[in-house]
Amino acid sequence: MKLIDDIILVLILSLASCTDATSRAPARWMVSTLAGSGTRGYQDGAGTAARFNSPIGMDVDSSGNIYVADRTNNRIRMITPGGEVSTFVNSGEGGDFANVTTGTAVRFAHPEGVAVDLKNDTIYVAEYDGHRIRKITKIGEAWEVSTLAGSDTGESGTEDGVGTTARFNSPIGMDVDSSGNIYVADHENHRIRMITPGGEVSTFVGSDEGGGFANVTTGTAVRFNLPTDVAVDSSDTIYVADTYNHRIQKITAGGVKSILAGSDTGESGTANGIGTAARFNSPQGVAVDLSGNVYVADYNNDRIQKITPGRVASTLAGSGTQGSADGTAAAAQFKSPTDVVVDSSGIVYVIDSDNHRIRKIEYRVP
Repeated sequence: MKLIDDIILVLILSLASCTDATSRAPARWMVSTLAGSGTRGYQDGAGTAARFNSPIGMDVDSSGNIYVADRTNNRIRMITPGGEVSTFVNSGEGGDFANVTTGTAVRFAHPEGVAVDLKNDTIYVAEYDGHRIRKITKIGEAWEVSTLAGSDTGESGTEDGVGTTARFNSPIGMDVDSSGNIYVADHENHRIRMITPGGEVSTFVGSDEGGGFANVTTGTAVRFNLPTDVAVDSSDTIYVADTYNHRIQKITAGGVKSILAGSDTGESGTANGIGTAARFNSPQGVAVDLSGNVYVADYNNDRIQKITPGRVASTLAGSGTQGSADGTAAAAQFKSPTDVVVDSSGIVYVIDSDNHRIRKIEYRVP
């Protein structure tokens, strides 16, 4: 009888650990606001005292700090895990291509993408209107900005090459693989570009002839339609938000492409499902966790979607009605989410662009 009593006690304790001792409410996915007042502007500060102006992209470093491309403010902002917002670099005066390297004198021309190399916390910025990729490294106690690749005069193009001889056309989302290579969603060129740590740029997959739905699987015959973001998992598999084909593409480290989820004919919609039965509407941000689950900022559906390694797509958070409500995942509201990132503990962060906020999704007691 003692063995049975012990088993019963273990079951009771296990159930209790999943509920709040007072309310007995089950743990669930909850959405809260990490930073941003909901009103566009520029203000550093804690939590909802801070202000952003149409933030677009972000990434998280090894300490849990989040770096945000605050697009219309032309700044890179930093948010601590506790929600304290500061201006990392840039004065907010965009459009100047002078290569000032430190502090508030640095200029960006509408930064939209951020990626962090977790091995050394080097930060990369995709400069949308500057058509280049910037690199921010720590030198002593100061952060120094340089151009890793792309024109130093704001010139767009398609050329591969080294450093400033390469050309991009409105790059946005990026991520870094295990070897330090950076993969860039070269938006207007309909390509995924690769940059080595030394600044050598090549076309990984894709062609400037975008928009095709044919499921060609390798090389320059692959078609994207204005890709917006990329994410790289622990095995160097790459996931692409193929925005106007309304699907998430998967590319192996060897460059073989397939559809992870979403229409194989470019059809938009709102539907959970497996693989090509799922539907998205202009997905813009993509991230992958340590278990291989992919998270999607489904821009026009105002939802955050989750895709399992088995290609099952479902809604993680968002009612589908535009708004700014925090709360349980199903009841929460977003307004044009543009990016997602997952930290090492599995917390999902969302850029809620038209609400000018950074939101947080975590599994906890309501």
